[in-house]
Amino acid sequence: MSDTTVRTTPSSPSPLTTPAGRVPAPAGPAALSPLGLFTVLLGAALPLIDFFIVNVALPAIDADLAAGPAMLELVVAGYGVAYAVLLVLGGRLGDMAGRRRLFLIGMAAFGITSLACGLAPTAWTLVGARVAQGAAAAMMLPQVLATIQATTQGPRRARAMSLYGATAGLSMVAGQILGGVLVAADVAGSGWRAVFLVNVPVVLLGLVLATRAVPETRSERPASVDVPGTLLLALSLVSLLLPLTEGRATGWPVWTWVSLGVFPFAATAFYRTERRADRLGGTPLVPPSLLRLESLRRGLMIVVPFSIGFSGFMFVVAVALQQGLRMGPVSAGLALVPMAVAFFAASLAGPFLVARFGGRVVTAGGALQALGIGLLLLAVLRGWPDLGLAGLAPGVAVAGLGQGLQLPVLMRLMLSDVPADRAGVGGGVMVTIQQSALALGVATLGSLFLALTPSHGMRDALAVTLAVQLVMVAVTAALSLRLPRVMR
Repeated sequence: MSDTTVRTTPSSPSPLTTPAGRVPAPAGPAALSPLGLFTVLLGAALPLIDFFIVNVALPAIDADLAAGPAMLELVVAGYGVAYAVLLVLGGRLGDMAGRRRLFLIGMAAFGITSLACGLAPTAWTLVGARVAQGAAAAMMLPQVLATIQATTQGPRRARAMSLYGATAGLSMVAGQILGGVLVAADVAGSGWRAVFLVNVPVVLLGLVLATRAVPETRSERPASVDVPGTLLLALSLVSLLLPLTEGRATGWPVWTWVSLGVFPFAATAFYRTERRADRLGGTPLVPPSLLRLESLRRGLMIVVPFSIGFSGFMFVVAVALQQGLRMGPVSAGLALVPMAVAFFAASLAGPFLVARFGGRVVTAGGALQALGIGLLLLAVLRGWPDLGLAGLAPGVAVAGLGQGLQLPVLMRLMLSDVPADRAGVGGGVMVTIQQSALALGVATLGSLFLALTPSHGMRDALAVTLAVQLVMVAVTAALSLRLPRVMR
């Protein structure tokens, strides 16, 4: 029997008891309705949009709050680190207390913290609100995947997972586009604050829909919180991501090197603690046995370089277009519209292509993404500094087409073999690694670009960064050759 039960508010009288006085066991999980799927996907979109929406708003935040480079890095990193650190814990809490309940709590907290970001009077208060916003997102997002896993089966699950992957990719691109539009629109004089305040009405809508359309699911045998594992995971991620993000802006002080030195020891201690708990039949935060699932392991090996390259690209492009090509926030956002359109089209075609070609769809997507980055690199080398939207469009569109053939398929693959009773943990592991890779992409490729700009100029710095991403795309395409030809 599945370890997942579904609790819904009954709309009819209580079920009749058996002659022995026992209530019959429920027939099975309630199916997730189309409205319920829309609602959880809305919850999945919000955290990813907010990771990228600030990229085009950073110059306006700097001008208004006198933030400075180091503080601006914290506005981005504070959200990303808190988000990544708490994701697995959020999945575990959903398994214990109920996934819809945690979804509602996380979404409400996300709305409140978004309001706090939008009203922040100083740079430090904005950083604090962003950290809290990342923590709220970590409570909400794992429940999306876990709910889909627990309330869908067969083709419906495959379709829902494809839509989740499409939502994730589109949200990352749309966040940057929306940020540019909102900053330029200066709604009621709100300026950059609108990129956070826009979340509030969306959250209110999501809360209303979730109470009506999302069924409650939880594990029949919920695992307790793994306190040592949680603390060691937090230490591992913070000791790696924070110095990589803040190091360049702060001049690489001693604490950054000490923190990086701590990382391998913290990561080793985390792995050994989790392996020991798993071997003794305990409830580790990230069960090593879960990573023995071939589909999850192979998918993660591809998602890591994909996400590093994607987030680094989005950050670098936002800076290069505004500071290098002197585009306004709207133009910088519109430059990514071809990517969003192509990604959406590829996402729609993905399930049909996977049914026919299996994992080779990811390989083809990698080849297309490489072609798109190559076209963009040529455009930068030939057209700078007079490069306009028309010159950027071909490369951006082809890259988006390739990404749309990769990410949704990989999302579907990674959770295809995760048992329903471990859906929260599986979703948390997947999204934690993806989110950590997104933060790592901004920290590494973003820092590379910003470090090269003063000495080499923005054109050459952008070209080098695109060339590095091209190598990473080639790695993802090569790894995808090991994916199964037939996918569930």
